Amino acid sequence: MKLDELKAHLKPGRVYRRADLEQWSKSVDRHVQELVKSKVLQKLSQGLYYYSSQTVFGQTPPDEEILVQQFLKDDRFLLMSPNLYNSLGVGTTQLYNKRVVYNHKRHGEFMLGKRTFSFFIKPHFPKKVTKEFLLVDLVNNLENLAEDKEQVLEKVYSKRQFFDVKKLERATKNYGSVKTRKLLGKLLSAESNTAYAI
Repeated sequence: MKLDELKAHLKPGRVYRRADLEQWSKSVDRHVQELVKSKVLQKLSQGLYYYSSQTVFGQTPPDEEILVQQFLKDDRFLLMSPNLYNSLGVGTTQLYNKRVVYNHKRHGEFMLGKRTFSFFIKPHFPKKVTKEFLLVDLVNNLENLAEDKEQVLEKVYSKRQFFDVKKLERATKNYGSVKTRKLLGKLLSAESNTAYAI
């Protein structure tokens, strides 16, 4: 049976685009529809499907990195959460139920499976999150924070000694907005821990 031939090629934990499945089926739309109906495949978004792996606890969700890579058809992206700001100790405590994806291709909010991802096109971003990048990113997004912005910025300035100044200078230059470069420029050149208003 042709459907069984298609199923034989599927690997647990993999995310597939419709185009990936075409090589194994001449009736890919009908076969995919049948596999979704029988819950062999889970539809994540238009043209994107997940073949879940089973554990003793049930079906596992797709790995977010794999999911985003297949959605973008590109491995050049940075996946992160605004919750990471809380690790900087600058007064942010809000928990955000979203994932942020910096990339070169897509912009906007997309529901992939049961999760919302906010995609932002950026010319530059690091391969991995560092605390210096996080600080720059936090200041870039200061206006979107739920906390008092001046208090957060004051805490940012008081944390100067906890950052590698050269790494922070580089991150500010590479990833900071014009306003962020101005605000963190004060921090980088500060002789003391004086706070500055926004």
